[in-house]
Amino acid sequence: MLIIVGIPTLFAFLSYAVFRTDSLNGLFTIMSISFILLVPFGIGVITVYLSNIERIKSLSYRLMMPWVVIMVFFFITLFFGFEGWACWLMIMPVFFGAASLGGWLAGRARLRKHTNERLQISLLVLLPFLISPVERYIGEHPSIYKAYTYIDINADKVHIWNNATRVRGISSTEDKGWLTETLGFPRPIRAELNYNGVGGYRKAIFDKGLIFHEQVTDYTDQEFMRFTIKANPHEIPSTTMDEHVVIGGDYFDVIDGTYELEQLNRKTYRLHLYSHFKLTTTFNFYAGLWAGWIMKDIQNNILQVIKQRAEDI
Repeated sequence: MLIIVGIPTLFAFLSYAVFRTDSLNGLFTIMSISFILLVPFGIGVITVYLSNIERIKSLSYRLMMPWVVIMVFFFITLFFGFEGWACWLMIMPVFFGAASLGGWLAGRARLRKHTNERLQISLLVLLPFLISPVERYIGEHPSIYKAYTYIDINADKVHIWNNATRVRGISSTEDKGWLTETLGFPRPIRAELNYNGVGGYRKAIFDKGLIFHEQVTDYTDQEFMRFTIKANPHEIPSTTMDEHVVIGGDYFDVIDGTYELEQLNRKTYRLHLYSHFKLTTTFNFYAGLWAGWIMKDIQNNILQVIKQRAEDI
């Protein structure tokens, strides 16, 4: 069992070392399909290839034994602070799925006793190192996404608008952002606005040193406010967010936000809040899901605070 777990874990750390250092002029980087798909795939291949043939006959073993190695790898990197919990949690489903696929293919090859079994296994394990240069050559493609949220509020529009444009201190009991809290993201503290109109400067302050600098670009009083958003990565302490998911960093950035107040009936208004954000990875198809969930969680959290305060007045 030590060999079955130890050798693929060693492979995981060797691969992590190569991809983590962005070595060879960017040919290998941890934020790549080659790492998040093919490295766990290789872990699954090695784990099952080293296993006893009797164990391999079990499909559940081939699919789930690689998960043990993945968990050992995750816990060690977390314990020594190599990576943050948020980063691993987001890619864990992909790691598990890719590792199971690798284990299934390796088990299939061993059970069928192919003549070139060792060569096939070796090529499968080397895939991340062979594919990564091709992936880097193709390059990253920035994509813009929209996160749309809204909430219905039974209150006077003046009270709603005042609570939306400026948000006084949010206590921990008012904070309902369950996803961002789980991922360890900074929680909202307050939002300040120096002027109600185009050109106004708005500052959204989160804990752990995260600040969104916002400039109002379009404004209709008690109806509409659009603002650009900029987060300066150098202002954010390195312990606040994992470098791979830091807002304003190389991979994830928020572009703008918009509040729009719509009257539904005499007593009810719908407050819309939407934003645009940019992703720059080679796996935007997956990263976009998590980024959208995170942005919507942040926005829904703010909206429920606005609703509670407007309706309590």
